[in-house]
Amino acid sequence: MCRSRLRQRGFSLLEVVAAVLLLAITFTALMKVAGSALNLTASAAERSQAAMWARSLLDSAFVLEPVRPGSRSGRFDKQFSWQLDVTPWAIAGKPMPGSPLRAYQLDLAVRWSSGGHRREAHFTTLRLGGPADQGGAPP
Repeated sequence: MCRSRLRQRGFSLLEVVAAVLLLAITFTALMKVAGSALNLTASAAERSQAAMWARSLLDSAFVLEPVRPGSRSGRFDKQFSWQLDVTPWAIAGKPMPGSPLRAYQLDLAVRWSSGGHRREAHFTTLRLGGPADQGGAPP
């Protein structure tokens, strides 16, 4: 009776191996989740940076120069590039009656590469400008 009690006090080698294996599988799954969370965080940071670049460009567009219909493009930095399309805008295709101002639609595409993939975000806003005949040709 004393001998059987002594045998039951510890864990068998099979139980220890099974516990370590279960721990390894759980740890691997947790590391995959943590890696995915880091990727999502990096992606969110890139999208936030693209939105900040877009806001900066759209806020400053045509402040010091007249609004001109056409297409322009450029780079913010080594990673982010942009393309801005400006088109006259009117409600139901009719200009605003009796107003010397003209509405323009600004469509901005911000592009960047991330992890070997091309990413793109689109932003649209309206801007008031002078009469269409004063806008001139795009630079």
